[in-house]
Amino acid sequence: MKLFVGLGNPGAKYAQNRHNIGFMALDQIASDHGFGPWRAKFQGQVSEGKIGSERVILLKPQTFMNLSGQSVGEAMRFHKLTPADVVVFHDELDLAPGKCRLKTGGGHAGHNGLRSIHQHIGPDYDRVRLGIGHPGHKDRVAGYVLSDFAKADQDWLDDLLRGIGDGAPALAAGDGPKFLNAVALRVAPPRSSGGERVRAEGKPDPLKAKPPAPEPATKEDTRSPLQRLADKFR
Repeated sequence: MKLFVGLGNPGAKYAQNRHNIGFMALDQIASDHGFGPWRAKFQGQVSEGKIGSERVILLKPQTFMNLSGQSVGEAMRFHKLTPADVVVFHDELDLAPGKCRLKTGGGHAGHNGLRSIHQHIGPDYDRVRLGIGHPGHKDRVAGYVLSDFAKADQDWLDDLLRGIGDGAPALAAGDGPKFLNAVALRVAPPRSSGGERVRAEGKPDPLKAKPPAPEPATKEDTRSPLQRLADKFR
């Protein structure tokens, strides 16, 4: 059994915040893999299902970010899981927007949700680090993460979340490289041998459109002016 944890803050006010990308990732997985309805449990929202042969519990703590560990610890104890069974999806300031990385163990880098989880279960769990970029100065971080994604972010955000849904079976099976590859195929589609990006969903490539047929060549008129005038009255 795996426990997938998405980090965020509860309530409509925060739903589209950059800080809530962990919640968004779990919503995508639940939708793509036919999970059951969300219900209140473990101080959070829980949905259960199977991905491949693995039973997976999705958990969105409703304690607010800085107390996330309370919810995660309670779910772990109830299901008799270890930190190795836990995968946490969270926003990452130190990665460019749309980037996705996997990490096991290590510090919390000042992330309040991870800090709380460290306090309750220790550091030895897996993290899916979802890049949101950095506002440029530490004094702007709080306002940045608690602001909604911009309209310009929607394309890469949609690709990233779809990639997470695609790669969830590999992640549940413990195959990190295959998971990251599935995300990369959405976020940065492969290029053909000629260097062009392979277009998704069978859409035609305008660069390969058939060129228009050339205009037929006009035959040169070799008649003298007098002949042309005479031909007009024939």
